[in-house]
Amino acid sequence: MSATEQVLIEKIRQLPPQRLAEVEDFVDFLRTREDDHRLVTAAARASEASFAAVWNNEEDAAYDQL
Repeated sequence: MSATEQVLIEKIRQLPPQRLAEVEDFVDFLRTREDDHRLVTAAARASEASFAAVWNNEEDAAYDQL
């Protein structure tokens, strides 16, 4: 366990019990946001090949220079 993790755990231990639910909710929020980011990134990567013909064409080449 890193020093940062140990400090964070110690800070959490010092909180009153009623605040622990808030900490848990916030951690869940951060994890959900991270999962959402990974999902969006994976979907974008997966769709690149499908859109390649649309994005890479002579008619739109002028826009590539912008």
